[in-house]
Amino acid sequence: MFLVVLSSLVALLHLYLWRRLVLDTTRPGPARRVGTVALVLAVAVMFAALALGTRTDPAVARWFAWPGYLWLAVFFYLLLILLVLEVPRLALRSWVRAEPEPTGPGLSRRTLLARGSAAVAGVAAAGLVGYGTAVAMGPPTVTRAPIALRRLDPRVAGFRIALLSDIHLGPIIGRDLTRRIVEIVNAERPDAVAIVGDLVDGSVADLADAAAPLADLRSTHGTFFVTGNHEYYSGYAQWVEHVRTLGITPLRNAHTVVTHHGGRFVLAGVNDATAYQWQDPADVGAALRGRDPELPAVLLAHQPVDVEDAVRHGVDLQLSGHTHGGQLAPFDLAVRLQQGVVGGHYSYGDTQLYVTRGAGFWGPPVRVGAPPEITVVELRPLR
Repeated sequence: MFLVVLSSLVALLHLYLWRRLVLDTTRPGPARRVGTVALVLAVAVMFAALALGTRTDPAVARWFAWPGYLWLAVFFYLLLILLVLEVPRLALRSWVRAEPEPTGPGLSRRTLLARGSAAVAGVAAAGLVGYGTAVAMGPPTVTRAPIALRRLDPRVAGFRIALLSDIHLGPIIGRDLTRRIVEIVNAERPDAVAIVGDLVDGSVADLADAAAPLADLRSTHGTFFVTGNHEYYSGYAQWVEHVRTLGITPLRNAHTVVTHHGGRFVLAGVNDATAYQWQDPADVGAALRGRDPELPAVLLAHQPVDVEDAVRHGVDLQLSGHTHGGQLAPFDLAVRLQQGVVGGHYSYGDTQLYVTRGAGFWGPPVRVGAPPEITVVELRPLR
């Protein structure tokens, strides 16, 4: 039902685009027909990418995923810009209505205003998407985040966790980005690597090769993994088992004690917040059951909203992803409404939260205002 409602809404919004970009700017004839057909094809390819992009062999899916997802980004910005331009259109309504009856072949004020609005929206949307594509397809930057924890043994000071999230291997992101991420992480020489979900959009059969370079991740204490919501769309059980073959340790509502230079802390992980829909719910209490309460606890959780449970269970630091930093500004405003946070460092009393923007992207290969990142979290004792 949700997909039906969403599809209907998107179709209605495209009718608005058709009116502003095609109907208002052309006379009846070939130009209007071409514009209408082009918009219908763009919508069809976009729906194909959304419905089939993760259910089809990536070698085939990329042929419609690229144009379909790019149109989704263009559609997003065209819609926003045209809605903003409704304000000056409304302000100029009296000017348009005051136009004398046309006596020649020139453009009417109404058509001139419509074409001007369409041109501004088209150029701005294309520019934003072009810029955002270059950013999204570029290498992730490294963000360094020193975080002080109460109760942290001074012998653990300087412990560095390479935080990865939202790689989204699939029809567009493949082995090349995975290899690049591994090279960047290994160059940082971390003490541990944490992959906090949304690693994949597709099955093991289709994406095992794309994920294979993760076996080359190197750190003092190994690589740990928790599921994100997209693992559940992709067959989470097969991926939990597959990452083990890459030398990665899943933390499924469980914890381990990390001993570093004689000091210790608890590293825990929970399943994704939506995993209850697959009868595999997140359980922070179970993840921390039996832990030494004198040791600081670092929790890996895909979605920042888990911080409420983290606070209740005395977690010192939660590391999350999921938000993509908004990915397409100003979509970060909607992300903040749903998650409460977008990216960076937050405090909730004695519990701290760090949210990384992620190293990949979902859907459109576009990032505007939210470049991809790998975060290196450095643990420090609270002075």
